[in-house]
Amino acid sequence: MNRKEIYNPQSTESVNDRRIFGGNPTGIFELNNIKYQWAYNLWEMMLNNTWFPKEVDMTRDVNDYKNLTDTEKDAYDKALSQLIFMDSLQTNNLIDNINPYVTSPEINLILVRQSFEEALHAQSYAVMVDSISTNTAEIYELWRRDMMLKSKNDAIAGVYQDLASNPSEHNFVKACFANQILEGIYFYSGFAYIYTLARSGKMLGSAQMIRFIQRDEVTHLVLFQNLINTLRKERPDLFTQQLKDEVIAMYKQAVELETAWGQYITQGQILGLTDAIVEQYIQYLADDRLTSVGFDKLYNVSNPIKWVDDFAKFNDQKTNFFEGTVTNYSKGSLSFDDDF
Repeated sequence: MNRKEIYNPQSTESVNDRRIFGGNPTGIFELNNIKYQWAYNLWEMMLNNTWFPKEVDMTRDVNDYKNLTDTEKDAYDKALSQLIFMDSLQTNNLIDNINPYVTSPEINLILVRQSFEEALHAQSYAVMVDSISTNTAEIYELWRRDMMLKSKNDAIAGVYQDLASNPSEHNFVKACFANQILEGIYFYSGFAYIYTLARSGKMLGSAQMIRFIQRDEVTHLVLFQNLINTLRKERPDLFTQQLKDEVIAMYKQAVELETAWGQYITQGQILGLTDAIVEQYIQYLADDRLTSVGFDKLYNVSNPIKWVDDFAKFNDQKTNFFEGTVTNYSKGSLSFDDDF
């Protein structure tokens, strides 16, 4: 694969000739003519979802954190450390590793927006760490020192590094699936843990921050689902048995890693998140993500903590959160009685 030219006045590519990769763009964002309408619709949704971390009131969480049990504090710190790593990785991966090969301007647009949102999430975690935790330096170093976290992070980064070192069409499609896994599986045990604390009336500001972050992640998940499904139509030759086998292996590894991580941070001591529930929840998410891109389910399990889906919604949203069809926006703060 070749990186796209940033200025290409010799191009005479028409709108209908645009490709997700392998096209010949001029470098001009001609957005009055759109081939991938889903991308522009997603761009507008992302703009409508704009928010900023300092708008979330974290005052109460400072005292709540002091009153958490040692297990709850440890899980909170580890969850933040994991989330910090993934958004940091994703910010750079999108701009440096994915977008340079994408030759559709409307898709370039939403990848840049997603990268901005990933950076915003990194700032959100910094706000949470600095205003709440007493272990700021330790949280930011945990990705180096905690071997459970490091092994998980190494696996996540591996597929992205394959694309960086060998930018082939096969590796690009694999990276799209890796993005779907990251956005749709790897964040969720940490999110569920923080929602569980809030469900018992603790760390409500943190849960509100995660709600905003998760709403962004839904659009990111939809982005890569649409990329994969569009590529399947444009380039069915790329969806070989080898690719399918590698994707299934990636999913199985993701479920194993995220289940082990969720069980590791909760230690079976967080009410409502037993080891069995954590495992089934991650399996359920994997099945949901797989079917959205044309694969069969692997686990055939139901969602054991459906309340998490409801908790992630904003009060005035009337549509399914995981479909990413956000119809409106309110900042507000989370109260104890919200979304139960």
